[in-house]
Amino acid sequence: MEKTMDTEQETTNSLLKEVLNEIRQTREENKVFRDEILELKKENNKVKTELEETKKKLNILEIRVERCEKEMKLLEINDWFVDKKFDFISCLNVIDRCDTPLKLLHQMRDALTPNGTLLLAVVLPFSAYVEAGTNHKPRELLPISGPNFEDQVKSVIDNVFTPANFEVVSWSRVPYLCEGDLQQSYYWLDDAVFVLKLKDF
Repeated sequence: MEKTMDTEQETTNSLLKEVLNEIRQTREENKVFRDEILELKKENNKVKTELEETKKKLNILEIRVERCEKEMKLLEINDWFVDKKFDFISCLNVIDRCDTPLKLLHQMRDALTPNGTLLLAVVLPFSAYVEAGTNHKPRELLPISGPNFEDQVKSVIDNVFTPANFEVVSWSRVPYLCEGDLQQSYYWLDDAVFVLKLKDF
């Protein structure tokens, strides 16, 4: 299990590093040296990423926070997107645990710089679960359908990303180990990781 988790982290870090290198190269070519990064994450997300090692400024948004490391700047959940622009936003395995995922997607779109990049991961087949509330169902339902992983990838692109004015630069299927429950200690799931850009730029 430990070896599998290491492989998962290496795969995620490799993809992050590739995207961040592309952003850095674009900034250098255009002589733009500002470096605004936003990572949206769930509570207790323990995966260490290349973001923590390679970026000069890393803004972290968490639903509930017990502590914040010194090198990170914590943004308020209700206004992190107001009057702020980011070159890169990371949103890994959040929209399936969010009460208003469409609203969050639009906020991320509006918070990106014109040539910014959104790295978004979601477990497919899609299954929404919100910890808060009695029925654990989100107020907004994402129109994702299909009998298998590939069909749901097409569905999330056509029915979620495209209407939100995103285009897919690339995507990958990676393993994702999820915290378990009383039945078993962990679950082996499939993550779809998307690199997204704004369509108008």
